[in-house]
Amino acid sequence: MKLSPDQKLSGLLVPLFALRTENDLGVGDTESLKEMIDWASEHGFGLVQVLPINETGGDNSPYNIISSLALDPTTIATNPKTLKDLPTADYQRICMQHDLGALREGKVNYRGVRALKGELLETAWKNFKTRQIKEKTRRAKEFAAWSKENAAWMEPYTLFRALVRWHGENENTDLWPKKQRTYAAAKKWLASASPVDKRKVRAWRDFFAYVQWVAYRQWSALKAYGEARKVALVGDVPVGVSIFSADVFAQSEIFDLTRSAGAPPEKVFAADPFTAKWGQNWGFPLYHWEEMAKDDYAWWRRRLRTTMKIFHFLRVDHALGFFRIYTFPWRPDRNAEFLPLSEDEAKARTGGVLPGFIPGDDSSEQSRETNRAQGDRLFRMIVEETGQHRLIAEDLGEMSPYVRPVLQAQEIPGFKIPLWEIAPDGWPTPGREYERLSLATYATHDHPTLRAYWDGWYADSQSGDPDRAGRAVRQMQEICRFAEMNLALPAPWSDEIHEGLLRGLSASNSWLAVNMITDIFGTAERFNVPGAIGDQNWTERFPVPIGQWDKHWPDKLVRLGRMMRETGRHMA
Repeated sequence: MKLSPDQKLSGLLVPLFALRTENDLGVGDTESLKEMIDWASEHGFGLVQVLPINETGGDNSPYNIISSLALDPTTIATNPKTLKDLPTADYQRICMQHDLGALREGKVNYRGVRALKGELLETAWKNFKTRQIKEKTRRAKEFAAWSKENAAWMEPYTLFRALVRWHGENENTDLWPKKQRTYAAAKKWLASASPVDKRKVRAWRDFFAYVQWVAYRQWSALKAYGEARKVALVGDVPVGVSIFSADVFAQSEIFDLTRSAGAPPEKVFAADPFTAKWGQNWGFPLYHWEEMAKDDYAWWRRRLRTTMKIFHFLRVDHALGFFRIYTFPWRPDRNAEFLPLSEDEAKARTGGVLPGFIPGDDSSEQSRETNRAQGDRLFRMIVEETGQHRLIAEDLGEMSPYVRPVLQAQEIPGFKIPLWEIAPDGWPTPGREYERLSLATYATHDHPTLRAYWDGWYADSQSGDPDRAGRAVRQMQEICRFAEMNLALPAPWSDEIHEGLLRGLSASNSWLAVNMITDIFGTAERFNVPGAIGDQNWTERFPVPIGQWDKHWPDKLVRLGRMMRETGRHMA
């Protein structure tokens, strides 16, 4: 695709799991995204952004992944139309054994979805083995060639994934025997295993290889489909991988396993007492950059190169972490232990170490230069693999003064969130002054929606508490100032306010203006609350199926199309 900052684009952020279609299996997948691409193309949107699609662990968080390259099986469309090895009769028989109606209702039931899709994939694999491999067909040869081409990551991944199954789908390698905890050790264990166990593990590895081949085939086809419809796909590269991942299993030497990555305390994400006091403890191991540099960052280069085969753009999560990253000397499972402690009490349990930045904070000129140089070096490597103007840096959080100059020098778009982009006069920077190489958005998947923000402000403005009301009205004034809206405030949410806010973002000078799908329609669903644990995260589904959007919001969509044309973002 010819993608250039000369042509401004409108985009949609759509968590894949949240997409609802008429015949889905309880979660959004590649078939859902294909329908999403059609809808986006018909309405003039030039890009669709998704959250990470890597395989996840038990918490189902798309940012807590058990492989940097394996794709989550739930993203695979497992119906006879898209999965060639699955006969209609088998599909219908298996679906009848599951409560498909219940799976399609409400939030994502990951346990049920994984059971259903897993059974469908197992059946497809058996059919593939019986016919394709036995008869040495063209597809069998394609599978063999793909497996060989991707052996560097697939060999350790499939063994890791087989051992996860061996241990009852538990990826916590701390609970595995030592002889299975690393790739090198597990290969020795397997070599001395009984013939029965060898056959069992081999069968599982072959199945997991097939699943990944199918996933990459579907996603590669989806990228080509987007090109045909003039809609670019934006993928998301999580900043870390799980400490219980195939990557750590295979190459523990390129990770620092003594500390956990995270983010410092921020008022905007003070969702729970621990986050407010200590920050977000994500639990990911740090990258051992010095070790990675020895082979010119081969792990990262393979990750980026492979992922670019299925996306047009990549959003790099937590770009600040490539310059310096906030770390914890304990894993998240000990957060409750440290919550009530003072800093001195915490030091007593960690050997004198507290959460802090690595390589270091910005307290000295030397430290700032070390951090700047590291980020500059790493992003140059990343751009070498993605190509120019194909990378988006999620540069949100506690910003250091050198971050944006480095990104701008390398022509990497960063994020512009109007309420966080404050001019010297204390008011939001006008969108017309945004750098062209930027992505403007009101919120990410971590934030409340526009509707939720506004409703909260309006409720506060009516609370009778002068301080609370004053802060709320100020927030309304700030976002209206950015959108160049003249309103008598406070005012309740209305179609006029909704359209004005969308127009303000679209009118900005940013190359990319992206709204969460919820903000396009003015709904209030929230996909993640940072720091919170439970079913409220990563399970919310958009209430209306894609095929009904035009009928459900006809007037909004007419106004949206007109606004996109008037601001030069509508893709004809």
